[in-house]
Amino acid sequence: MTLSEFRNIFDQYYNPIKNFLYFKCGDIALSEDLSQDVFVKLWEKRDEVNLDTVKSYVYTIANNMLLNKIRHDKVVLNFVEKHKTRQEEKSPQFALEEKEFRTRLENIISAMPEKQRTVFLMNRIDELTYKEIAERLNLSVKAIEKRMHGALEHLRNNLDYKI
Repeated sequence: MTLSEFRNIFDQYYNPIKNFLYFKCGDIALSEDLSQDVFVKLWEKRDEVNLDTVKSYVYTIANNMLLNKIRHDKVVLNFVEKHKTRQEEKSPQFALEEKEFRTRLENIISAMPEKQRTVFLMNRIDELTYKEIAERLNLSVKAIEKRMHGALEHLRNNLDYKI
């Protein structure tokens, strides 16, 4: 397909394609964007296009692009719905209580004996297993278990919260 043939096809089908997409999606901005993308795709595939069937080819591209956009939007919407932060759901009272609890928890952890605190943070924050912690600290797994038990006991005694 030559540039002049492409221009003719663009002039002939741009508005009908845009209208086709607009009628299907109801969004003029989206239909204009997709129409432009249709003709970009047509230009990229210009060597493979049969001029006798270009009309159906362009409409097929337009329809497929719209369907892909709708599928993509559904995936994005599902992701957003699943990963909504609870910030919107939190009352000011809850947010204040949560902040106070975090501060209290940080103070309790910092008051923990250093050996217990180190093991606790390596396990709970760095998500290391007892074996990995033991290897890094050159201790036995049993010693790590004992330190973790002490750390959890310290939290239980100072938080009044079941861990």
